[in-house]
Amino acid sequence: QVQLVESGGGLVQPGGSRRLSCAASGFTFSSYAMFWYRQAPGKEREFVAYITSTGGNRNYADSVKGRFIISRDNVKNTVYLQMNSLKPEDTAVYYCKRAGLNTLWGQGTQVTVSS
Repeated sequence: QVQLVESGGGLVQPGGSRRLSCAASGFTFSSYAMFWYRQAPGKEREFVAYITSTGGNRNYADSVKGRFIISRDNVKNTVYLQMNSLKPEDTAVYYCKRAGLNTLWGQGTQVTVSS
């Protein structure tokens, strides 16, 4: 079955860290660039981070640059998002997405940053 499954969300205090995972199955993961997006309540889904198929190039939204790190393990078929120095405005549902013409999204994982 072709799918992406996110995990690792939860409640985090401001200034804290969290690592999200996105496990891929049913396709050749190492052939695809991958994205992380997020959607806060009442807002549009927005780009967070991007990584090429080999992991050699990464891009970030300005709002997370210097705090978040995207990485991948092509043996484990998993893409990660390490989130540091979390702020309340990072509260959102986080989604991973496969790049390419046949878009594939995961179901999302909720991250809440609150004291």
